[in-house]
Amino acid sequence: MLKGMRIEMPPIPASERTPLVENLLAIIDAQHQRIQQLEEMVQQLRDEIAILKGQKPRPKIAPSQLEASQPPALKGSAKRPGSEKRSKNAELIITREHWLDVPNAPPGAVHKGYERYVVQDLLIQAEVTCYWRQRVLTPDGHTLLAPLPPGLRPGCHFGPELIRFLLYQHHHCGVTQPLLLEQLEEVGIAISAGEIHNLLTENVAIFHEECAALLPAGLAVSTWVGVDDTGARHEGRNGYCTVISNDLFALFASTDSKSRVNFLKVLRGASTAYVINAVAQAYWEEQGLAEEWRKKLSTGPLSFADEAAWQTRLAALAMEAERAVRIATEGALLGCLIEQGVSPELKILSDGAPQFDILVHASCWVHAERPLTRMVPYNEEHRQAIKFVQSLLWELYKDLKLFRRRPEGGGKAALEHRFDFVVEQKTGYASINQVLAEMRVHKADLLRVLEHPEVPLHNNGTESDIRDYVKKRKISGGTRSDTGRRCRDTFTSLKKTCRKLQVSFWSFLQDRLCGLGKIPRISELIRQRAAEKSAGKVQAVLA
Repeated sequence: MLKGMRIEMPPIPASERTPLVENLLAIIDAQHQRIQQLEEMVQQLRDEIAILKGQKPRPKIAPSQLEASQPPALKGSAKRPGSEKRSKNAELIITREHWLDVPNAPPGAVHKGYERYVVQDLLIQAEVTCYWRQRVLTPDGHTLLAPLPPGLRPGCHFGPELIRFLLYQHHHCGVTQPLLLEQLEEVGIAISAGEIHNLLTENVAIFHEECAALLPAGLAVSTWVGVDDTGARHEGRNGYCTVISNDLFALFASTDSKSRVNFLKVLRGASTAYVINAVAQAYWEEQGLAEEWRKKLSTGPLSFADEAAWQTRLAALAMEAERAVRIATEGALLGCLIEQGVSPELKILSDGAPQFDILVHASCWVHAERPLTRMVPYNEEHRQAIKFVQSLLWELYKDLKLFRRRPEGGGKAALEHRFDFVVEQKTGYASINQVLAEMRVHKADLLRVLEHPEVPLHNNGTESDIRDYVKKRKISGGTRSDTGRRCRDTFTSLKKTCRKLQVSFWSFLQDRLCGLGKIPRISELIRQRAAEKSAGKVQAVLA
C-alpha cells in the first residue's frame, strides 16, 4: 500500500467466507495495521530530523468546526462547572485605602458619602536592604555580632521573597534559569546564573524531608493509587519518571529504569530493606519461581538491610539466572512493602503496563479500547465492525460508571455477563478480535470496579498529573545532576499535592522559607483530608 493511497476492499458475503478467505483477510488486516504503525513511525522520525536541522515538524491541523451542527458551548442547557457569576472582589484583602475628594467642588455642594472603587495592582521591584550589624567585644575577649533577622539564610545575600519567587517561577510556571536571570537583571537584581542555580537546588533540605513523607502518608490512608511513567532524560541518557497519585497526593520519582523492580523500589520509599515473608513466598509461587529456589531463599536470614546484603545472599545461593534473580528480588521488595504497613489489598490503577501489575491491579478502560480508535478501516464493512464493537464497549462503560456512583443498587452479575457477551464477539477482522481477546484476558482488572467502586475506571487523573512533568521536559530538556533531578521531583510532588489539597503553593513556599509555621505539614494535611472524606462517607451512609 503506497502512502496517501486509500484502498477500499469490497465487502465479502458470508457465503464466500471460506476458511482460506478468512485467513487471507486476517493476514491483510495484520499487514494493514503494521503498515499504519510504520507510517506513523516514519513521520515521527521525519519530525525529529526536521527539529535537529532547525526546521519545523509537520503541523497537526485540527479538523474544521464550521460544519458542526451546533457550537460546543451551546450544546445542552447545563452550564459549564464553575461558570456561575460571582463577585470578583469578594475575597480580596484591601492593603491600602485612599479617599478622593471632588476637586474644585462648586459652592453649596452637599457631601453624599464615598463610592467604593477597587483597583488591583502588582508591585515588582528590587528591594535592597543593608543591615549594619553591631560588633561588640566582651570583657573576656570574645567578639559578638548582632544576629540577622529570622528568615534570612546565614551566608546568603538573597532574601526569602526572592528565593520564593525563583522557586515558584521555575517549578510552578516552568520558567527556565536563563529567563529567570534575564528577569531579575531587568528588575535590578545583581545575580549570576550560578547563584540562581544554587538558590534553586541548595539548602532545600526542608522540602526534601517534607516530600519524603508524602508517599507513606498517602499509602497509609488510600485504598487505591494511580500510576504512570514517562521519559525523563538525565545526564544525557534516557531515563524515566514514575508518578504515584490519587485525589490526595502525587509523588514523582525519576530513575534510570521503569521495570517492576524499579516500581517496587519507588513504592518502598526511603526504605532500603528486602524482606522474605508470606507475601514474598506467595508472589514467587505465582510467578513460577522454581520450588528449589523458594526453599533455599526461605531457609536462613529473612531480612536484609540494603541491596548489598541482598546481592550477597543471592551470590551465596549461587542464583545467577536473570529471570530467577528478578522474580526473587521483586518478591523480597514486595515483602518489604507489606512489612512497612502497606495493605496487600491496595489497588493499583494503571494503563495496563506489566510493571504495574502487582497487589490488586486495575486497568484503564480508555487504554483498553484505544487500539480500536487507532485502527484505520480499509472498507465500509471494517468501519462498521469497529463502530459496532465500540458502541457495545462504551454502553457497558456508561453502565459501569452508573454502578460506581450507586453500588448499593446491585447489578454486578448482569454487568459481568454483559462484559462476557461483548468480549466474546467475533468479527471478520483479526485486529478487532485481538483487541477483544486482550480485554478478555484482563477481565478481572477491567471489572475491578464491581468489587471496589472507589477505584476509577480510567487513569486520566494520573496522566493529567504527569503532564506537568512532560511540559517541563519539553521546555528544559533533561536534568544534568542528581541534585537537579531530585529537586525537580521534590517540588513537582509538593506543588501537585498542594493543588490537590487546595493549598496555595505560593503561600506554602513563604511559610517554609520564612519559618512561619501557619501551614501544617503536607503529610498531616493528607491524613486530615482522608479523615474528612471518610467521615463524609459515613454520614452519607447514615443519612
